[in-house]
Amino acid sequence: MKNQSSFNADRRSFLKSAGHLLVGFQLFPTFTGIAGSDESCGTAPVTNGQLIDAWIRFDADGKLTVITGKMELGQGIRTALMQMAAEELDIPMNRVRIIIADTGQTQDERYTAGSGSIEGSGRAIRNAAAEARQYLLKLAAQKLETQIESLSVENGVVISSGNQKKVTYQELVAGKRLEIEVTGKAPLKDPATYKLIGKGVHREDIAQMAVAKAYYIQDMRLPEMVHARVLRPPVYNAKLISVPREQIEKLPDVLKLVVNGNFVSVIAAKEYTAVKALEVLKTNAKWDSLPLSVSPDKLYDHIQASASASKIIEESGSGMPAKDFKHEATYKRPYQMHGSIGPSCAIALWKNDLLTVWSHTQGVYPLRKTISDLLKMPENKIRVIGVPGAGCYGHNGADDAGGDAALLAMEMPGRPVRVQWMREDEHKWEPYGSAMVLNVKGRIGEAGKVDAWNTEIWSDTHSTRPGGNAGHLLAGRHIAKPFVFKSGGFSGGSHRNSVPLYDFASRKISLSDFDGPLRTSALRSLGAYANIFALESFMDELAWKAGEDPVAFRLSHLKDERARKVITTLVEKAGWGSSRGEGFAFAQYKNSAAYLAVKAEVSVDKATKSYQLTKLTAVIDSGQVINRDGIINQTSGGMIQAASWTMLEEVKFDETGVRSTTWETYPILRFDQVPHTEVYIIDRPEEEPLGAGEAAQGPTSAAIANAICSATGSRLRELPLTSDKIDWAKVS
Repeated sequence: MKNQSSFNADRRSFLKSAGHLLVGFQLFPTFTGIAGSDESCGTAPVTNGQLIDAWIRFDADGKLTVITGKMELGQGIRTALMQMAAEELDIPMNRVRIIIADTGQTQDERYTAGSGSIEGSGRAIRNAAAEARQYLLKLAAQKLETQIESLSVENGVVISSGNQKKVTYQELVAGKRLEIEVTGKAPLKDPATYKLIGKGVHREDIAQMAVAKAYYIQDMRLPEMVHARVLRPPVYNAKLISVPREQIEKLPDVLKLVVNGNFVSVIAAKEYTAVKALEVLKTNAKWDSLPLSVSPDKLYDHIQASASASKIIEESGSGMPAKDFKHEATYKRPYQMHGSIGPSCAIALWKNDLLTVWSHTQGVYPLRKTISDLLKMPENKIRVIGVPGAGCYGHNGADDAGGDAALLAMEMPGRPVRVQWMREDEHKWEPYGSAMVLNVKGRIGEAGKVDAWNTEIWSDTHSTRPGGNAGHLLAGRHIAKPFVFKSGGFSGGSHRNSVPLYDFASRKISLSDFDGPLRTSALRSLGAYANIFALESFMDELAWKAGEDPVAFRLSHLKDERARKVITTLVEKAGWGSSRGEGFAFAQYKNSAAYLAVKAEVSVDKATKSYQLTKLTAVIDSGQVINRDGIINQTSGGMIQAASWTMLEEVKFDETGVRSTTWETYPILRFDQVPHTEVYIIDRPEEEPLGAGEAAQGPTSAAIANAICSATGSRLRELPLTSDKIDWAKVS
């Protein structure tokens, strides 16, 4: 064998018409197949995750279907995963399609999160494709009466170099059901022979968006669909006293008013009627509300005062008494929201003893399990189908909207119920990125290097995603018999990237959890954004204290050659040290994913007491590049989003609740404020791919802070870095 080295299809229809491979081996140990048949889902059972058929299928029309339990969020994994399968099988991209997250058709891959889709699902799909290729070549060698070593593949056609005979994959499969065991040792293609991997392949879903075809769940329409709006309480702990039932039921086209404890919704035949009815409810419903217990001006004091006892995340070296630390700084991050451009939406249909939910959730299986708990309905009677939503990296209101729709679908059997959140709902009720306080101490030893480092972190949880407890859904908390929401969650997200990659003789990282006044969960990069902001800002402060160039200072503390390479490449590509207003930062996301270094450039206008971010330049090493365009888009987009967080974004609240309910009260970066971005990629085809989707968030924040300090002399340590925090008297 040559060149080798050490909207969703109905699956039942597919099985009737297509030949496919059933090949078993350990593809990805953490994935589990769904045991038994689930005919109630309207599809054939989900194939065991150890079989090739769970990840790729050869269709009767000669095309390849790739199957992933991961969700397309705008990060471009649809295209990248298709590239990986097409490359291993030597099939052109126009003959590949994909099925994404669907409990009726795909594997349970938990959440699409942590920049792990290519490392996880991609690995499984790539190995499945390699195994399929190996088996098909064996069939081809028999059919063409030749040796397997003489075979090559072009565009899905197997060619013998000896007798020039040919056979297609489609002819080899021939509609047969092939159940075979495979060792899992099939070699992957030699990177030197790649035709697709590492190239810039345009996303196949962009065309639908560009011409305004229905693509997002917000665009989705089903026959006989009805429209619902949910009235949220004015504040988290409010209790419903009364609703204007007669006023609502008199409105034309209103089908039903649902009142279940503090959960209030109106269902109407027309969407505008539902919107009008919601306004009547807002104006006339009566609530008993208690004020929030924490005022915003006392937030950071409350965080530290109410936190649990600290726990050690990492401790190495001999340690050092507090009095021996010569430099100390405290950094603060406010609550920040996803700010999804398209408010959350879901559709649910209860029909023929089956509940189908269409959602832009990042975890179809966890949402199914949680809806099962909410409705006390067996999971095999629930199907959750992933449909892309209009923008979110993290846990916004998507799952809550899915819970709303599921609950309301039970009130309207046989008719799809569409729940569309309003802008105010999204801003007030989505889970935010946690406010955080970070205290960092350091000492520079006699050799001019950092010999001691201490970081203390205070943070609420960064993950309350639904995982089976209905209390993680707003509907579950608000119904008459509410489910208990247990505060706290995945504390690992709180200290993500808090451990420096730099070589320090002694270091100690500790974390204290607190239960804050606002709802929190996963926002892109979780705690890494604030941790890297603090870490890389403090490295700059230590560099200036030592009288060293910030870049040279970092390099003197780094042994990791890949880390050093992204830094030196950035200096080579973007320049360094020639002017004021330059800032630098670096990190390896999660200390295990992509490496990224970024340079920020700012200009200042003393007359207007303002600054402008003019340019961001990044160098990224994410190992083997799958889709070059995807890496550039993710890095550029990540820098722009992080710039918006860093310069502008903060959830405002008072004792009456969240005040940031519009784009005016929660401003984000506007088009005329977006800086020019440049992204350079270090491709390492011999290495495994590394997650790149969240690598830019933290370094961008610190680079901007460092650039502002360079330009103005003001060291800003409290996000967002607004112009009014600069000491303009220092600016020359």
